Amino acid sequence: MPTYRDEAVVLRTHKLGEADRIVTMLSRQHGKIRAVAKGVRRTASRFGARLEPMMVADIQCYIGRSLDIVQQAESLGSYGAEIADDYASYTAGSVMVETADKITDDDGSLQQYLLLVGALRSLSRREHHPSLTLDSYLLRALSIAGWAPSFVDCAVTGAPGPHTYFVVQLGGVVCDEVAPPGTPRLDLDTLGLLGALIEGRWDEAEAAEERARNQASGVVAAYTQFHLERALRSLEHVDRSA
Repeated sequence: MPTYRDEAVVLRTHKLGEADRIVTMLSRQHGKIRAVAKGVRRTASRFGARLEPMMVADIQCYIGRSLDIVQQAESLGSYGAEIADDYASYTAGSVMVETADKITDDDGSLQQYLLLVGALRSLSRREHHPSLTLDSYLLRALSIAGWAPSFVDCAVTGAPGPHTYFVVQLGGVVCDEVAPPGTPRLDLDTLGLLGALIEGRWDEAEAAEERARNQASGVVAAYTQFHLERALRSLEHVDRSA
């Protein structure tokens, strides 16, 4: 029987029939996996709770013709259950797994997997404000995918910054000479926060004022959805309150 074993984080699930689910997972070694978890919607299921979104599990799957079959699932991180206790954390986590689903192809990415698991772990432990954790995750995920934004030097000419005009379509801040008419300017505090989030300077990020946080979140949301070329449905539900 052709089987494989891997670590995976659950991105989303869909009902199948009366008791089964189709589970989409991002794995460490096998890329994105779509597999049927039989009987998981029954109360007596052996591993139903381990295959909910944002959970990390050690799985064993049987290779099927179109969809694989989950045979075993052992919990490695019950992040989903811990995150669900807090609305702000839950909505942030929902955006993370939706982004990971959209930003990775079937081949997956070890870097994206490790980043997502680390972000969900941090979220479950309440290490930082959920909004900051989310924005940091989105900026890093985009950078891994090849869309790293510039928050200091001009994204077009490379002219040393700081520059305050920000153009999503051009990849970040731009100098005055290339900024299209009507381009909005960002506060230096906001640019400092964005740089701190992408580099993981958490003391600096947590010290930022609410106005800078709100402006930074708007920039991150716009930049993310532009490069994904689609809206993130879960983003509109995110609780940004401090």
